[in-house]
Amino acid sequence: MSETANPHPLIRLLSYARPHRRQISLATLYSVLNKVFDLAPPALIGTAVDVVVQQETSFIARLGFPDVTTQLWILAVVTVIVWAFESLFQYLYEVYWRNLAQVLEHELRIDAYGHVQQLELAYFEDRSTGGLMAILNDDINQLERFLDIGANEVIQVITTVIVIGAIFIGLAPTVAWMALLPMPFVFWGSMRFQKQLAPRYAAVREQVSILNGQLSNNLSGIATIKSFTAEAHEMERVSEASVVYQERNRAAIRLSSAFVPLIRMIIVTGFTTILVFGGQLAFEGRLNVGAYSVLVFMTQRLLWPLTRLGNTLDMYQRAMASTTRVLDLLDTQPQILDGSRTLPVAQVKGVVRFEDVSFEYAYTGNGRSANGNLAPRVIHNLSLDIPAGDTVAIVGSTGSGKTTLVKLLLRFYDVQKGRITLDDINIRDLRLNDLRRAIGFVSQDVFLFHGTVRENIAYGTFDAPLEDIVAAAKTAEAHEFIMQLPDGYETIVGERGQKLSGGQRQRLSIARAVLKDPPVLILDEATSAVDNETEAAIQRSMERIIVGRTTIVIAHRLSTVRHADCIFVLENGELREQGRHEELVAQDGIYANLWRVQTGEALPGMR
Repeated sequence: MSETANPHPLIRLLSYARPHRRQISLATLYSVLNKVFDLAPPALIGTAVDVVVQQETSFIARLGFPDVTTQLWILAVVTVIVWAFESLFQYLYEVYWRNLAQVLEHELRIDAYGHVQQLELAYFEDRSTGGLMAILNDDINQLERFLDIGANEVIQVITTVIVIGAIFIGLAPTVAWMALLPMPFVFWGSMRFQKQLAPRYAAVREQVSILNGQLSNNLSGIATIKSFTAEAHEMERVSEASVVYQERNRAAIRLSSAFVPLIRMIIVTGFTTILVFGGQLAFEGRLNVGAYSVLVFMTQRLLWPLTRLGNTLDMYQRAMASTTRVLDLLDTQPQILDGSRTLPVAQVKGVVRFEDVSFEYAYTGNGRSANGNLAPRVIHNLSLDIPAGDTVAIVGSTGSGKTTLVKLLLRFYDVQKGRITLDDINIRDLRLNDLRRAIGFVSQDVFLFHGTVRENIAYGTFDAPLEDIVAAAKTAEAHEFIMQLPDGYETIVGERGQKLSGGQRQRLSIARAVLKDPPVLILDEATSAVDNETEAAIQRSMERIIVGRTTIVIAHRLSTVRHADCIFVLENGELREQGRHEELVAQDGIYANLWRVQTGEALPGMR
């Protein structure tokens, strides 16, 4: 999305924060009041000088308190009150800004994560998990840091300029302009620095995603790294990415660090002019000595905080670079659109049809992939008819399109030609939740979440009672090994289920599908990575599971599907053969050749 298509990220962020207007208004008010009371001590110092010099003719004396001691006690009481209110409003603005930062951080992260979950599978396949984590966590944390400190700094600088400018004009209008003279140059310089910093911090945030992606990928693949003794190689790759991150930060630091020294030299001109010309007016008797003291102190209070604009701009640019990435993520539109038609699970019969379906990855609509090359179609004019309650198998060599059919049925991708129906309803017209609730999916790549065995079986059926969970485990022949675990169903399985064997993870995945009790069940190479004993156990459980439901088995081992009602044989994305096991063996075609190879009757490639 082009920069011109979107307003400034700050405007977009303020629009996003609109529901919190009251809290923002109160936080701003407390920042202003804190600064007002913070600016009072210089005025009190000037008043004290006035009391000591003028005594019975001082400003306080003219209010009806001629005694000098009384005047000093009045100043002491006022000073305590001023400091108390300054402290109170500092507490309030910190509480409000920091809580606001936490609220916005939480809402932005939850909204961004919720939006990411609605994006199609292709979005995740094109991006690294670490890169997305950088946006959902680190980028949002940058916004928190700015709201914690930077927003208050900006408000207080503006308040300082307005309040002290008014005091100057009231006390000594003839020299007030001298103190204010550096201001336009300071703000002009700040804007120039901001424009220069913006692209540098955008580059920093982009490199954070790359570095996080590398780290996340390596931590996930640590077993592979160790088995190939590739630690030194991966250390070098991470080091290279970290060096680029360091260099991009260094480029931003060089520029942001130059801000304060340059601004300080501009500020000193305003301070010295007030010091000299204001002192000249006091010497000539045209300016009260106390007022001159106030001017000198206030000039320092006016101009010196401007040096902090460098740090504030630094935080602001980091926050805006991160905010842009988060909001751009929220602007990403899902390509898989939800349907409007409802289909309660209880009403699903389980009739599945693929009607003249064609599909290719990286589809552009002109027969070419995203890089311009000819894009081979993974599925080509495929039609399958799966009756309700039948068990069918889809077989074929690697790359024939078997798993792609599953992704199309679950609408992880949408077909580019033809249609897929469930009970004669185009799945594009169905609500995604209804479609996916009607389908149970057991993948060869089992994913278990860090948690207990019970939680993983009940995943997706979260309110299931323990007795139903145990029944599902028994059906999947998992109960026996679960009871041998240290804490039974409350045993922690570890990240991705790493504490369990492959066969154990697979049986928990099957138990999860059994508990869901879907009218359509998909088994994608469910026994491809297990030993013969585990395969036999899974096969026994399958015989019980498939009763009364439509079952689609994606299989490489043909022995697991020989009893299917119908076997569909794919080759290069096209349906080449279909029928029962005995019929396909008798045809002496693709399936028969695969069968002979797997039973040892022929070598691969022979007929």
